[in-house]
Amino acid sequence: AHTGLNHSTKFFVGYNKLFIILFITDIVPEDVRMSSDGESDPASSSDDVQSPVCVRLRNKKISTEDINKRLSLPADIRLPDDYLEKFNVIGPTLFEQPISRRLRRVSLSEIGFGKLETYVKLDKLGEGTYATVYKGRSKLTENLVALKEIRLEHEEGAPCTAIREVSLLKDLKHANIVTLHDIIHTQKSLTLVFEYLDKDMKQYLDDCGNMIHDHNVKLFLFQLLRGLSYCHRRKVLHRDLKPQNLLINERGELKLADFGLARAKSIPTKTYSNEVVTLWYRPPDILLGSTDYSTHIDMWGVGCIFYEMATGRPLFPGSTVEEELHFIFKLLGTPTEQSWPGISSNEEFMTYNYPQYRAETLSNHTPRLSSEGVELLSKFLQFEGRKRISAEESMKHHYFTNLGNRVMSLPDTMSIFSLPEIHLEKETTRPTATPDPGNTQTVEPGKTHT
Repeated sequence: AHTGLNHSTKFFVGYNKLFIILFITDIVPEDVRMSSDGESDPASSSDDVQSPVCVRLRNKKISTEDINKRLSLPADIRLPDDYLEKFNVIGPTLFEQPISRRLRRVSLSEIGFGKLETYVKLDKLGEGTYATVYKGRSKLTENLVALKEIRLEHEEGAPCTAIREVSLLKDLKHANIVTLHDIIHTQKSLTLVFEYLDKDMKQYLDDCGNMIHDHNVKLFLFQLLRGLSYCHRRKVLHRDLKPQNLLINERGELKLADFGLARAKSIPTKTYSNEVVTLWYRPPDILLGSTDYSTHIDMWGVGCIFYEMATGRPLFPGSTVEEELHFIFKLLGTPTEQSWPGISSNEEFMTYNYPQYRAETLSNHTPRLSSEGVELLSKFLQFEGRKRISAEESMKHHYFTNLGNRVMSLPDTMSIFSLPEIHLEKETTRPTATPDPGNTQTVEPGKTHT
C-alpha cells in the first residue's frame, strides 16, 4: 500500500482526504457525526455507534487504569473530570470483548483526542514551505508537545511529504523514533502532534561548544543505529538524515524525526528519486545520479553525523554537487575502476574530471576517536552502497563493547537509559572549534542544495 501511494503526487492530490481517513483512523479520533469530507452525515440507524458512556451500568467499577489499558492510552493521561464517572456506566462485558476501531475512535474523541482545543500553542519553533512547528502543551497530560501544523491548500490538498510521514510514523513504535501522539484534520490544516524533545543534534553541538563528550558520542551513535535498524528491518528508508533531524531530550535519549522524505521499500523498484538527503549527508552514488538504492543510503549519512559529533564540524560541507563530490574524493581518494567498479562509465563523474587524489588517513582528521571508532567510521564511508556496514551490524561493532551486552537485547520501546549502567556524561562548554581550512563551511548547516 505504501509503495503504490508514493508513486505519484497527483494521486495524493486527488485522494488526499480519502487517504487521511484510511491511514490514520487508528490514531485520529473522528467526530462520529462527520463524514470523510467534513460534512454532516445523515442519521443512519444501521450505522449508529453508541458511545461507551451510554451503555447501562453493570456491577464492575471501572478505574482510570482500566480505561488506559483498554484504549491504549499513556499512563499519565488526565481524563476529563466527568469522563470516568460517565465511563462507569460500562459493564464488564465490554471490557471482556474486542473493542471495534470505530467505538475506540468515539471514546478517544470524547476524551479530547483529534481536537485542536486539546492543545495549547506556546512558542513558534520554526517554519517551512508547507508547515509551521509550535511548542505546545497537551491539556490531557500537561506534557509539552510539538505541533506540526501543515497548511492544506484548497486545490492541492496535503503535501505528499506529510502523507508519507503520517503513514509511516503510525506504524513505527520505537524508543529511538519520535512518537506521533495525535493527528487533527480540519478543512484548513493537518496538525501532527509529536512528543516534545528539548533540542536537535545541531543545537546540542552548539550548546557544548562543538565538543561532545566522547562517551556521549558513542551513546548518541548507538541510539541512532538502533532506531535505523528498526526502520530498516521494516523496509523503511529515512532518506534525510542530518543533525537537525535527530532530536535529544534532557535524559540523553536520541530520536529520529522528520520522516517527510522517508520511503517504504516493500517491493524491488528502480524508480526512486535521487533528489533526497540534504547535500552534506548525501552519498556519492546518489550524488552521481543513482536511483537504485536501499537501506545503505542512510548509512553514509550516519558516517557523516558520526564524524560531526566527534569533531564538531561537518565532514563534507559542499555548496554544490560538484563541490560535495570534490570534498569526498579529496579525503577518501578519487575513485578508480579498482576502488569503484563501473565508475569510469558514469558520465557525470567523467564530466567533472576530478584530480587523482590519494586517500588520506581518517585518523588524522579524527584525533579524538579511538582506533575502533575510526574503523567503524570507515565502514560507513564506502563509495558503493552494498559495501557499507548495515545499522544492525554496526551495533555489534567492538566500538560499542564497553556499553555491555544488555543494550543489544532491550525491547524496541525501551530506552537504553532504562539500564542503570547507561548514563550520559556531563558536557563541558568550550569555545567553538576552529573550522578545518580544508572543509570551509560555505552554507548554513543542513541546507539542501539541488
